[in-house]
Amino acid sequence: MEWQAPPIKRRKCRQIKVGNVLIGGDAPISVQSMTDTDTLDVDGTLKQINDLYEVGADIVRVSVPTLDAAKTFKEICQKSPVPIVADIHFDHRIAIEAAKNGASALRINPGNIGAKHKVEEVCKCAKDLGLPIRVGVNAGSLDKDLLKKYGSPCPDAMVEAALRSAEILDEHNFIDYAFSVKASELNLCVASYEALASKTDAPLHLGITEAGGLQGGTVLSSIGISWLLKQGIGDTLRVSLAANPIEEIKVGWSILKSMHLRTRGIDIVACPTCARHGIDVVNIVKSLEDRVKDIKDELKVAVMGCIVNGPGEALRADVAVCGGNNNSCLIYEDGVLQGKIEATNVIDVLESRIRNKIEKKLDNKIL
Repeated sequence: MEWQAPPIKRRKCRQIKVGNVLIGGDAPISVQSMTDTDTLDVDGTLKQINDLYEVGADIVRVSVPTLDAAKTFKEICQKSPVPIVADIHFDHRIAIEAAKNGASALRINPGNIGAKHKVEEVCKCAKDLGLPIRVGVNAGSLDKDLLKKYGSPCPDAMVEAALRSAEILDEHNFIDYAFSVKASELNLCVASYEALASKTDAPLHLGITEAGGLQGGTVLSSIGISWLLKQGIGDTLRVSLAANPIEEIKVGWSILKSMHLRTRGIDIVACPTCARHGIDVVNIVKSLEDRVKDIKDELKVAVMGCIVNGPGEALRADVAVCGGNNNSCLIYEDGVLQGKIEATNVIDVLESRIRNKIEKKLDNKIL
């Protein structure tokens, strides 16, 4: 029997609803990203939202920096295939306008939204419209009194900022809120989430803010987010990258898939290759990922360069290929050797067998 890790025990928390997406409770951990287009550019923003949706975004956040942007935001919400969260800073009037114009949720930062009565107005509007609020605390924009009290951003300051905002919401019997306590410093960020998780039953939105470019940000975010998820902390996540937002969704899904928390699409296992490789693993994987990116059903594929580890990985894959000699390789399905194929045909054969397996799975579901 194949060894399996014990399932992760999720932290118990209450549940909120962003559009048609449930967050918290026993709901799947959702994956989010954020547009980087000008919100006044409706077509450009909608194109990016649709691109994000195609690669697996459950929710998309859109900045609404001005009252003019709040007007175009309305059309964006109406035509979006996923729930839209309005990202608001500095002006509570924009939050209210965005809420009225179709936002599925609001994201506000208590450190810059303004006086208590302004937060109260946003709270009342959200409550009247049935919208949840994400209270987003960021180490880079803590209240001045907290910085004076603690000297610098620290977990205690981050948690106090979050709970301080929650008090205002709680006073108005508003409980449909989630928290995030993000920092660009990994250990500060993780420690802040760990501390907050023990002090609230609100859902938590995970992320390492300003994590960096594609490579560095992926590493930093993967460490921090998976560290928390392993403890059962986290109900939705965003991988923040200075890169195409599509990459944020891809990395987010990779984290969840690797931890067996959610599955989506083709999961490709591939060796790093060495002098023994009998097939061009690197380019095969690159081409195959592009060809099967439209597939959303779960399937495990192994692309291995030689027979050292290839047959072993093939036993645990739905479809597998293993490099051999004389420009040929071995092809497997469900761990069973099917025969040899020419190395030049690997990509076509793999794609064909993958799509056939998906078709059979769909047929069985119908039956």
